[in-house]
Order: sequence, then C-alpha cells, then structure tokens
Amino acid sequence: MSRVFRVLKWVVAIVAVLLLVSQFIRPAKTNPTADQSLTLESQMRVEPKVTTVLARSCADCHSNNTRWPWYSNIAPVSWFVISHVNDGRRHLNISEWGKYDARRQGEKLREICDMVKSGAMPLSSYTPLHPDSKLSSGDVGVLCEWANAERNRVNSR
Repeated sequence: MSRVFRVLKWVVAIVAVLLLVSQFIRPAKTNPTADQSLTLESQMRVEPKVTTVLARSCADCHSNNTRWPWYSNIAPVSWFVISHVNDGRRHLNISEWGKYDARRQGEKLREICDMVKSGAMPLSSYTPLHPDSKLSSGDVGVLCEWANAERNRVNSR
C-alpha cells in the first residue's frame, strides 16, 4: 500500500508542477479597437430588443467587446476560452460587420437564424457559466425575424 501511496504522491506533485508551469503560457486575450462605422448596429437596422439579445448571448464571442471572466486567467481553462473567442470572431464578428460584402452579410444573417434555431448557439459549454445567455424561444424568434428581414433588405440592394 505504501508503494501505491508513494506513486500517487509523485503523480499529484507532477500534475501540480505542470499546472503551475502552465500558468506562464498565456495566449493573448484581446479586445481589438472597433471602428464604430463598421459595427453591425451602424451597418444594419437593428432594433433595441435585437441589440439586447446579441449583447447578452452573442457579443462575448462574436465581437471585439468580450467580457473576459475570471476563469479566463487560469490555464488550461484560459486556453480553451481564448480559443473559443478567437474562433467565434473568425466565424462572425459583429464589431467588423462592415468588412463583409453584401453576399457575405446575407449568408451571415441566414447563419445567425440557423444557428440559434438549431440550438447550436450559444454553445452548450458557455451557457452553464453564463445562464443569462440562454435563448428563449422568444429570443430565437426575435433574432430570426430580424435576420430574415435584414437578409431580404441586403439581397434587394
């Protein structure tokens, strides 16, 4: 039994050292400066209720205005969070909406509705620590109604 205990102590010590060392490997948490003329709100017709839902459920990962929670400072969780934010911004960044051409904007608007309707967004890994980000059926309706109307408007240009 003492041999097992000794091995277990070494394993715990090695894991503790690895966790400590991992704190020094810090990917960048960024909130790039947003050109306000490129934001979704300045480029599209966005009703206040849509802005509220987007800010509450989407903006942390899909804008340059991420609110970095305390756990984004602790490796290896920080690596996961930063990677998710960077991926989210790559797929859709409402702070840089004006950089998308009209065709791409139409696609993004369709994707917004598809993703929230299917329950793929917000991510199920995000909502437990951010319960207010969960979308109600009313929220989904608001986003889809708005996205479809704006897509029709963009496509008619």
